[in-house]
Amino acid sequence: MTARPPSGTTKGRPLKVGLVQMAMGTDPKPNLVKAIDGVREAAKGGARLVVLPELFRSRYFCQSEDAAQFALAEAIPGPSTETLAALAKELDVTLVASLFEKRAAGLYHNTAAVLDAEHGFIGKYRKMHIPDDPRYYEKYYFTPGDLGFQVFRTKPVQLGVLVCWDQWYPEAARLTAMQGAEILVYPTAIGWHPEEKAGYGERQHAAWETIQRSHAIANGCFVVAANRTGFEPDPSGSGGIEFWGQSFIAGADGRVLARAPADREVVLVVEIDLGEIDAVRGGWPFFRDRRIDAYGGLTRRFGND
Repeated sequence: MTARPPSGTTKGRPLKVGLVQMAMGTDPKPNLVKAIDGVREAAKGGARLVVLPELFRSRYFCQSEDAAQFALAEAIPGPSTETLAALAKELDVTLVASLFEKRAAGLYHNTAAVLDAEHGFIGKYRKMHIPDDPRYYEKYYFTPGDLGFQVFRTKPVQLGVLVCWDQWYPEAARLTAMQGAEILVYPTAIGWHPEEKAGYGERQHAAWETIQRSHAIANGCFVVAANRTGFEPDPSGSGGIEFWGQSFIAGADGRVLARAPADREVVLVVEIDLGEIDAVRGGWPFFRDRRIDAYGGLTRRFGND
């Protein structure tokens, strides 16, 4: 049998999803206000699920190693989740908010909180994969997550939450989808080194979008990636990152349903149909045909080592 996409979809479970693509300033308070305004705009457009970018309360401080930046961290639940929980209740929406978590003195995580209208703060996911690259020095700041891959059963949807660097790992997407996630959400902070953009920029962006669309296809679920936009200088003065925006929503068959522009702030609201999941998985039965008896090698680092 040749796997094939669905010949049609059934309009069964419509859901409007909102993405807030932001440019961040140096002061957390105006960033939070801007995020709240974006959530309000999305809710006004009918969104029941709204996703904010990674670490939206501040500029992307991981461009350099600076102990003073730990002052940005907060408890989760804490002040930001209290504010956003009240907002979720007021607007009758579910929110995914990426925050810098202070777990204890000297122990910090890159964490996404999930809040909904009925229950307020319903849980959190701690970023599992932590990068360490030029201008992405996250290992200095973040302990790898220890809560595992999870699904949050919110009022509108079964939600799988991952964060940025997690989006490159098919294992993370698969394990989350296997728990029933209908949407994989990726709060994100990714962009170009300006000095590399001309030579590698197009390929870098295409790889980022392609890998996430492949998660949608392989798992028969929707993917939502919310990025930041704008240039943020490296605090050390050695350069910076031009965040490439282009937040997007992919359908369960991998097609891009909506994509934000690269260079400006925008709120996207897109109606999806969760009923497509059954149709796509019927045409592409990847879960049925998985050889779970043959995958033990995935727990090795490489080869037979």
